[in-house]
Amino acid sequence: MSLESLLSLWNALGQPLCRLLLGLALGLLVANTLEALRWTRHLARLAQPLARAAHLRPVAGAAFALAFVSPASANGLLSEAHEAGRLSRHELVLANIFNSLPSFLTHTPTIFFLTWPVLGSPAVIYVLLTLVAAILRTGGTVLAGRLLLPPQTETAGEGGGESPAPGWRAALGKAWKRFLRRLPKLVYFTVPVYVLMYFLQRYGYFTAAEDWLSRHMDWLSFLKPQAVGVIVLHLAAELGAALGAAGGLLHTGGLAAKDVVLALMVGNILSTPMRAIRHQLPSYAGFYRPSLALRLILVNQGLRALSMALVTWIYCLLAF
Repeated sequence: MSLESLLSLWNALGQPLCRLLLGLALGLLVANTLEALRWTRHLARLAQPLARAAHLRPVAGAAFALAFVSPASANGLLSEAHEAGRLSRHELVLANIFNSLPSFLTHTPTIFFLTWPVLGSPAVIYVLLTLVAAILRTGGTVLAGRLLLPPQTETAGEGGGESPAPGWRAALGKAWKRFLRRLPKLVYFTVPVYVLMYFLQRYGYFTAAEDWLSRHMDWLSFLKPQAVGVIVLHLAAELGAALGAAGGLLHTGGLAAKDVVLALMVGNILSTPMRAIRHQLPSYAGFYRPSLALRLILVNQGLRALSMALVTWIYCLLAF
């Protein structure tokens, strides 16, 4: 392999993989440090009313609060609790969906400032609709938790008040040891999954799937033909290209504002399977066993698509 090919491979695969591993490792280290310092009890208090309403354990409330800052750290915290036996599988699934709202809000500024310069006011509607969908998922989790889980006690077995928190030196030493113990697993699972996703992308498997979807969209005949083009671009090149096309059609009068919003929402929904496999699977595989990671992604993204479809349907009824 030539030097030019190696550099190309490093830029396309090596650098993004290193950034992903660094982000996951930092998230895991933060989660371990918070656990060792027992700061999760303080984080849990921030979301205690909502977590208690959902019959979730305090560690799920701590992960909810942490997800406002770092969804990766929140996943690391849930993973640690599940492996330690403090969260059952059902509780883990619910806690993961429970984080939908804070996880979405961490990306909201990026989404808004990407869409606003191109679309203007339709960007506000688009972001608000996706926000409502995230609120529905978190609210639905609260309802599901009340129906499926028994009420939690005040301490919920989290060790609140059992012993004083350790000093910084002892806590950081404990966190570092746990981090080093988990790091190999994170690398062993994340790297092959990410490399697999890269080669599937490189050799056109995702493109073939997206082409198949674009050819079988007759059921979208209620949309204007220009809107279908925006959806196809959303599938083929994700949000950036779809925004460019939508902005051009909006400013030239090819699509009305409501048509642009609808096209972006439908494109977002249809791109859910590819987004889950391409982006979420490598990240989740670093924290959870592959089968569990896949289950969490399927449930999370499936509910995401359903909630997005619901708010899109309501938007259609109100706007058209």
